Amino acid sequence: MLPPAALADFTTALSAERVFTDAATLALYSHDETPRSCLPDAVLFPVSHEHVAALMRVALAHHIALVARGAGSGNVGGALPAPGSAVVSFECMDAILEFNPADRYMVVQPGVVTADIELAARAHGLFYPPDPGSSPYCQIGGNLAMNAAGPRAVKYGVTRDYVLGLRAVAGSGAELRTGCRTTKGVTGYDLTRLLVGSEGTLGLITEATLKLLPAPEARATLRVCYATNLDACAAVARVMNQTVVPCALEFMDQRSLLAIQAAGAAAGLPDGTEALLMVEADGAASDLPRQISALKTALQGNGMLELLEADNPAEVARLWQARRSLSHAVKRIAPLKINEDVVVPVSRLAELVGYIDRLAERLALPIVSFGHAGNGNLHVNIMVNPADSQQMKNARLALRELFSQVLELGGTLSGEHGIGSEKRDYVSMEINAASLEMMRLIKAQFDPQGLLNPGKLLPP
Repeated sequence: MLPPAALADFTTALSAERVFTDAATLALYSHDETPRSCLPDAVLFPVSHEHVAALMRVALAHHIALVARGAGSGNVGGALPAPGSAVVSFECMDAILEFNPADRYMVVQPGVVTADIELAARAHGLFYPPDPGSSPYCQIGGNLAMNAAGPRAVKYGVTRDYVLGLRAVAGSGAELRTGCRTTKGVTGYDLTRLLVGSEGTLGLITEATLKLLPAPEARATLRVCYATNLDACAAVARVMNQTVVPCALEFMDQRSLLAIQAAGAAAGLPDGTEALLMVEADGAASDLPRQISALKTALQGNGMLELLEADNPAEVARLWQARRSLSHAVKRIAPLKINEDVVVPVSRLAELVGYIDRLAERLALPIVSFGHAGNGNLHVNIMVNPADSQQMKNARLALRELFSQVLELGGTLSGEHGIGSEKRDYVSMEINAASLEMMRLIKAQFDPQGLLNPGKLLPP
């Protein structure tokens, strides 16, 4: 339990109605989307930067670990409490503090739902490009922590590319302001990009200044069916090797298609479909026909069975229904979904997909692959029954072999989910000892007592 003196000081810093230690609340905040859980000693609900600075001072005085939390929708244990820790939930810090359409930026608190940022921007003819699949409920603070992305990353980039500046409280208690409100600025070290993607291990972000873009006038979507995974991957390579960059290029393998069909989506696929691509283009209405024509030419090739096009919002929504239902649909295959998000160069995607098929056969594991093919970012879902000891043993073996193959192909262990507690034991496979030591020194400078999100990101 939280020491009485620490509880009293947290209560003074935040007020009694913002400090919870009851069993029901602790259980609710004991886990994220990973299968593990750990009860925190308290859950804290700040509403301002000043609150966060105050609770950091209390944590330092009593040596209490703090774990930042948004919506708890992460897949790698990034918001999993540590033993003896307090969870800092940012869900009450949900205000858009400033919106400047003329200069195309917005200042938000970390608890703002990502989709709400997009809605507010669209009302002024602007848009916020990062679009993780969980955007209807995930919070921008979690996106910042993990440097989240989504389908539009192939054209527009990831969360980090749209952060102009931050306000944060470091683990040392220092109150930081980073970056600026202009799209150009090179004064000092780039602490903004250091904090984004640091998974709450360096500081607690309290405000973010986000860059916005003019909203595209129009968009059109293609759904393309292929006879094999390799046919679809070859089409991805052709698309990414011509001049029109799609704003989304998504891949689904046969197990993905079976899962969403079982859930009532993706009906009417032609016989023999084993892979599907969702391709979207956006931009000026006058230019869209040229883009679609170029994409259609690239998509045609061996194994293409069908190509459907939609350019009205209702039809586009129908075509995307299958893709957005995937993450939940595959959970019906087995009780536990081990969800990885590896990345390889686009030119090596076919090799990775072929390797995964062979790995699944050799270890007798259902593996479902889908994801952001235009970036080479594949969500590899190993489906297992935790009660089956042999399956779990094979799953652990599959993870290490998968990561080894990804690195051999010139890839990386995570494209958008982050490392958290689930992948930290594999980080040294990718990052050498000297680089890891430099990262630990940075961590010690920001967080000398090691209180922020312990047990995450960096291996021990």
